[in-house]
Amino acid sequence: MSESYVKRLFTILLDAVTDKDPQVQEQVCGALCALGESQPEEALRACEEHLRLHDKLAHPYRTMILRVMETVVSSHLGELDKGLARASILLASSEMTKVKELVCDWQQAASNVLVALGKRFISSVMEEILSKFQPGVLPHHFVVQTLANLSVSNVFGVVPFLTSILSTMLPMLSAAKPDSMRVVFCCALQRFSESTLEYLADLDQAPDPTVRKDAFATDIFSAYDILFHHWLQSREAKLRLAVVEALGPMSHLLPSEKLEEQLPKLLPGVLGLYKKHAETVHVSRSLGQILEAAASVGSRTLDVQLDSLLAALHAQICVPVESSSPLVMSNQKEVLRCFTVLACCSPDRLLAFLLPKLDTSNERTRVGTLQVVRHIINSAAAQMEVKQPFILSSMKLPLLDTNSKVKRAVVQVISAMAHHGYLEQPGGEAMIEYIVQQCALPPEAEPQKLGANSEALAADSVRAISVSTLYLVSTTVDRMGDVLWPYLFEFLVPVRFTGALTPLCRSLVHLAQKRQEAGAHALLIQYNGNVTLPSPYAMATRLLAVSSSPYLGDGRGAASLRLLSVLHRDIHPMLGQRWATAIPLLLEHLDGYTEETLSRKEWEEKLLMFLRDTLAVVSDNTWICQLSLEMCKQLPSYNGTPLEKNFLYKCIGTTLGAASSKEVVRKHLQELLETARYQEESEREGLACCFGICASSHLDDTLAQLEDFVKSDVFRKSAGIFNIFKDRSENEVEKVKSALILCYGHVAARAPRELLLARVESDIFRNMSQCFSTKVLGIKVETKDLGLRLCLAQSVCMASQAVRSSSHGSSFQLLRKPELVAQMMPVLWPRAIPRLLPQEFIKAEPSDSLRTPMRKKAMLACTYLVSLEPALEGQAQADLIHSCLHSIMAVLPEPEGVDSHQEPLYLDTMQALKDLLTSLLQRNMTPQGLQVMVEHLSPWIKSPRGHERVRALGLSACLLQHFLKHLHISIIGKRLPPDQLISLLLTLFEGLGDPDQNCSRAAAVIVNCLLKERGHVLLEKVPEIVSVLCSKLQETHGEHVLQAAQHSVYVLAARHHAAVVSSLLGSPLPFDSHTCTLWRALAVEPGLATQVLGLLLEKMSGDVPFKESRAFLLSSAPDRVATLPPLAATCALYEVASAPASGPAVLELYPQLFAALLLRVSCTVGVQLPRNLQAKERKSASSGLASRSLEPCSSAVDALQAVLLRGGNDDVVQRMELEGGWQLLRTSAGHEEGVTRLASAMAKFAGPRLPLMMKALFATQSSVYEMQRVSSTAFLAELLSSNTVNDLMLLESLLDNLLARQKDTCARVRRLVLRGLANVASGSPDKVRAHGPQLLTAMIGGLDDGDDPHSLVALEAMVGLARLLDLVEAWDLRSVLLHVAIRIRPFFDSEKVEFRSASIRLFGHLNKACQGDCEDVFLEQLVGGLAPLLLHLQDPQPPVAAACRFALRMCGPNLECEELAAIFQKHLQEGRGLHFGEFLNTTCKHLMHHFPDLLGRLLSTSLFYFKSSWEDIRAAAPMLTGFLALHVEAERRPQVDLEQLLAALQLLLKDPAPAVRVKAAETLGRLVKFA
Repeated sequence: MSESYVKRLFTILLDAVTDKDPQVQEQVCGALCALGESQPEEALRACEEHLRLHDKLAHPYRTMILRVMETVVSSHLGELDKGLARASILLASSEMTKVKELVCDWQQAASNVLVALGKRFISSVMEEILSKFQPGVLPHHFVVQTLANLSVSNVFGVVPFLTSILSTMLPMLSAAKPDSMRVVFCCALQRFSESTLEYLADLDQAPDPTVRKDAFATDIFSAYDILFHHWLQSREAKLRLAVVEALGPMSHLLPSEKLEEQLPKLLPGVLGLYKKHAETVHVSRSLGQILEAAASVGSRTLDVQLDSLLAALHAQICVPVESSSPLVMSNQKEVLRCFTVLACCSPDRLLAFLLPKLDTSNERTRVGTLQVVRHIINSAAAQMEVKQPFILSSMKLPLLDTNSKVKRAVVQVISAMAHHGYLEQPGGEAMIEYIVQQCALPPEAEPQKLGANSEALAADSVRAISVSTLYLVSTTVDRMGDVLWPYLFEFLVPVRFTGALTPLCRSLVHLAQKRQEAGAHALLIQYNGNVTLPSPYAMATRLLAVSSSPYLGDGRGAASLRLLSVLHRDIHPMLGQRWATAIPLLLEHLDGYTEETLSRKEWEEKLLMFLRDTLAVVSDNTWICQLSLEMCKQLPSYNGTPLEKNFLYKCIGTTLGAASSKEVVRKHLQELLETARYQEESEREGLACCFGICASSHLDDTLAQLEDFVKSDVFRKSAGIFNIFKDRSENEVEKVKSALILCYGHVAARAPRELLLARVESDIFRNMSQCFSTKVLGIKVETKDLGLRLCLAQSVCMASQAVRSSSHGSSFQLLRKPELVAQMMPVLWPRAIPRLLPQEFIKAEPSDSLRTPMRKKAMLACTYLVSLEPALEGQAQADLIHSCLHSIMAVLPEPEGVDSHQEPLYLDTMQALKDLLTSLLQRNMTPQGLQVMVEHLSPWIKSPRGHERVRALGLSACLLQHFLKHLHISIIGKRLPPDQLISLLLTLFEGLGDPDQNCSRAAAVIVNCLLKERGHVLLEKVPEIVSVLCSKLQETHGEHVLQAAQHSVYVLAARHHAAVVSSLLGSPLPFDSHTCTLWRALAVEPGLATQVLGLLLEKMSGDVPFKESRAFLLSSAPDRVATLPPLAATCALYEVASAPASGPAVLELYPQLFAALLLRVSCTVGVQLPRNLQAKERKSASSGLASRSLEPCSSAVDALQAVLLRGGNDDVVQRMELEGGWQLLRTSAGHEEGVTRLASAMAKFAGPRLPLMMKALFATQSSVYEMQRVSSTAFLAELLSSNTVNDLMLLESLLDNLLARQKDTCARVRRLVLRGLANVASGSPDKVRAHGPQLLTAMIGGLDDGDDPHSLVALEAMVGLARLLDLVEAWDLRSVLLHVAIRIRPFFDSEKVEFRSASIRLFGHLNKACQGDCEDVFLEQLVGGLAPLLLHLQDPQPPVAAACRFALRMCGPNLECEELAAIFQKHLQEGRGLHFGEFLNTTCKHLMHHFPDLLGRLLSTSLFYFKSSWEDIRAAAPMLTGFLALHVEAERRPQVDLEQLLAALQLLLKDPAPAVRVKAAETLGRLVKFA
């Protein structure tokens, strides 16, 4: 029985091999292998029989079966008996040679079986193979292939046969005509040679240690003769390659004299193949083996052939390498291996060949040669050691090559040299300098040098590889430490190495740290007379200057600061502690920003603060002066980097400020003035900053030095010759003046405020004026240089601000103020320039255009000057205003549609003009002062040019607003006699639209007075008055008219609120903006607002919300169309509640408003507008005029939102907005959820208001509208999930109300009742026990609800029970436990995911509730549910799978098996990944160990799920079956109906889903346990 069962298993699986799906085929083979693991002999017999009986089976399937056999043989080789092995050998041999044609996969699989068997049964295999390897008969291709593979897999077993094999094979070589046979013979000879060499290498372990190489020499030489002299000449490339691959290992077996004899022909023959084959790796590999063989016998032929060898190999190495081609890369490695052999044999001749080739200019030659040099430096280190000077000297020309590929190769050679001590030799420093030079390459320049066809990656660029090499050599080659330190410091300061600063600093930091760890001297740098090393001052200056641009050069700022940190003792002994704190803070600041986000100004200030702290700590004047000298010395180095040079100027100013030697300060300032590059704007700014910073400590010396320079020859024209600037043009002199003026401005800005006022007139403003003006023939001539004007304006601003900010600035009398203002005026308006020299008329910026910030800066300067004392005289002020207005008003506007870059400049200039005019007005805040301004603007207001009028009016408005802030205007209304009241009112209403606003305002005041005093007699005229006001608002759009109308309606409504409400409700829908405004006016006074809201509530609730009508006679359901009065009342209520003043009224009516609006929302869901309003709605929507939707439900939701906001429940509105609650309320599908979210928010944020709201909602229990009952029930049900109702003592009344609704005719209401009752578990869990029987009865009733065709009430009952079970009394639960378990079981396999999920989760809660006290009856239900739960872990719906996880965790303790409970707890935690197969395997193992009696029941349940509609579960069911079978005890196996099980699995193998077939095959592999 057992034998036949196993055979049937194999038969089923072998029949399934022909499945069309590759994954199924793979799994079937896996199952066969699994069966073979336990029944290897049966497996081999079954495969052998299947192949024998199915002779017509296609070869792909025969191949799979043979692979199974190979796997079984390989795993159980030691267990096989000789008979079975013999049968398998015969089968495999037959399969391999069944057809003469080559069918590689099939025949290779059969060959592999023979090779696997040959590892133990070598004699039998060799006997069978040799029987088909007979002399005189050309064997099958795979017979030879099998012999070849056997020789490698069982060296000791096959080599003893080789002599006879070779003797048989040699005659066959001549008879082999097809190239494919020749190829396989070559392969065999290659393998035979390799296995022989391995045998000889391990002779001490060989079975026959007497075997010698000589035994094979004759046969191998005979084979060699045929291969080399005949086959190598073939036209077939594949054969030639096979020959050359065989010749390599064969050469080691040739007799020494024969090898020596053949080398003169062999080496050229192999070398000749390079020209015939594109893929040359096989040639190079064989050549390497031949060279090794020749070297091992000390061949002299190598010397003769060396030149041709070197030439051929060098040509191969010079082939361009494509990094994406593994074959080409492999060939390079083999060629380099050949060079290694030659380097060891003939180092002198090799170098004599290689080194001259480094002098060639050919890129490929030089790159290839450098690759070889690098390789032999590494691989033949001993032979190359004495050649180091020659190799170093040969690198001179490659170091000069600019080709990027050559550079990369040179860098790699230098890296190899570093590891082998070359760089310690004379000439090594040049190599290090070369690496640093390549590190300094600009990254953006490299791609152009690489050429258009280059695909080199950025990581392989010269700079990148050089940076990497420098760091690796610094950090990993210990012997390089003394070579690089302190030599690398020589590259820090020179400008040409700027690009290499970051890698230099990183390497130096590492080297310094290593020296510190090694206990080096306190000073890391020992100069010892080495004048080429930079001084501490030079290093500090350089590293600080480049840190100002911290992200350039791969982050040079951080690298420089880190190097400064480790060199603190060398810079100055006092700096260690301060820098240990300061530098990490600077680095942290850099880490928090990027190049785009870092503020350069803030960063420079931090660096300057760092410098100031450093100078303060050092406090040594000599050191500080030396540092300032070095800084000045390095200034020219930064001519190409203006930002860094500007910063260095600031550093110089800071350092000079800390110096105590006045002579040094004056000397350096003088040098700076004499050497500055004044043509560069950035340099002028930097120089000025330097003087300003220095002046903060040395004001007198700075001013004195500036004055000396001002008096120097630079300003004295004498026959066109200048003393120290004699070669400079007049334009250059203007640049010098600009710089000096800027210097004075910065000096004033930075000068100590207590010293400034005494010097600002005589020393600063005076010299500014002197620099700005030039005297010709004793007459002062204004400059025409734009830059000079801008500098003057900027410096005047700075100086004026400095004066204002001083403690006595408000009272300071600036006597030069008129002169300075006068100097600004020509800048503002060219016509203000005196025409003293017509021939040199100053061509200033045209007045009708704006191209520079010159006017803006001049006006800013004047603004600051105006605020200083004394005040400008009348004429001077008039001239200033006149010039300013002319400078900007006439500027032509840019054409429309033109993207102008001048717009920001125009806006800034206009703002400067406004500020200036406002400052002038501020000094004379009187009507006369304002009148003066208006008079100046008047011509421009009346200008014929539109843009000038617009600007003038804008300026006038600005001045008026400034003036009006100080004025208060009041209007007194008048009363009217009582006669002719209505006609007067109507006339006054007409006056509201008067174009003259004064008349309009007066009319509004009179109207409101009349209405207030006499409104009680106007009841009958209310509709007319309201109508007139509405029409007037439509005619006139002035804000003052709107305000007047609002007030009039409010006053009228205070007397006749009902009439006003009725009149306004009669306005057409949708309300226009004016009507909405009038509604909001009714909220001004709380009492009136309360009355209005009450009336609107009555209107909204007093009529039916909709009427039903059929749009089409055959339509399935009638359309619901909104009625107009409630809709209008809802819209009006929204407008009133939107007014901020309605707050008190809304609070007073809050419960009624909330309940009414909630019910209004519920009964308008899905309700349509009347057709006439639909058309209006579409029209307003398309025109974009509709601010709010008129749709009935949306208008009700909007009104509800407004009431909540006005009632102080903003948080409720925001919560609903965040959760999407408002949108849900508007839709039929989401309305119920929207009400739920609203109730939750109200309970959380508006608890104290709930009692009165609930009272209003209780009344809806008998509403005729089903949706109102649904909404109110949903709201009340959700309240129970909050503890607020318990705190407010509302629980009992809420429960009673909900229980009373349990018999509602609407299933949705009944379902919501159950949800509310279950919510008690969340809101008041401590009250569940007291109400347990009621709650459970209600839930059981829901489970048994028969009136709900969709079982949604039952679903809610299951969800509710799951929430309540943990909280009810155990006794109450016991009576319903079994009933519930039985009732929910059918839902486990429901088609609806929510039913499966809820029922399974409830099953888990039932188990949790009775843990430790599980009755036998319920235990039966637990056992029955176990298999479905395990299988539904693979449910396609994640909620169901999650529910199964929970249920199984809860079932574990009730199974009374600690192992199972632990497994469920470990593997089934929420959120944890589950390896289902591993988990199921472990679970079944413990089930069969602890509950063996359940086997039959579990299997039958599993078989039921074989027919599941879900593919994942159909796939899981056989897995469960297989694992149960795998772990069942032997005595329990009779419980299994094997016939039924096999039939079911056999049927599953035909399932349409491949995944199911895969699992079925896998399970069949496990059923061997039943054998």
